[in-house]
Amino acid sequence: MQAEYRARVSMKNPIHFLALGFGSGLVPIMPGTFGSLAAIPFLVLCADVSTVSFVALTLIFSIVGIYLCGKTADDMQVHDHGSIVWDEIAGMFVTFLFVPISLSSLLFGFVLFRLFDILKPWPIGIIDKRLHGGTGIMLDDLIAGAMACGCLHLLMSFWPAILQVL
Repeated sequence: MQAEYRARVSMKNPIHFLALGFGSGLVPIMPGTFGSLAAIPFLVLCADVSTVSFVALTLIFSIVGIYLCGKTADDMQVHDHGSIVWDEIAGMFVTFLFVPISLSSLLFGFVLFRLFDILKPWPIGIIDKRLHGGTGIMLDDLIAGAMACGCLHLLMSFWPAILQVL
């Protein structure tokens, strides 16, 4: 992170701490990938919660993320700085909606989410460019998560054995 932007955020500020993915967004290379990785321990912790609880948590992460990301971007005075990775964490939770958490599903889900987040196929790219503020920061990753989730469900339907490889 460039020093001028880093000076505008503090890991002691709970809003910044969360928006920066518990510090994972401060990794100088591929912060979005490290933010996505930061979601994995939480996904594992949620592996045995009810579907209703997982959906509720995903909604909470998504709605709160609009504020966290928007406030941190405002404080940094940069729209969607790469170090803001709460959107990746919420996107990873969307990826695993109604998907059993296992080593295989985590691997496939992570790769699919990163592909959609990096490549930004329609409509992700348009949303990423046109929507600003916390909603814009969050929405493209939530849609990337929904696309990755759809692909995981297709894998589970057509090739269920592939998710049992690991």
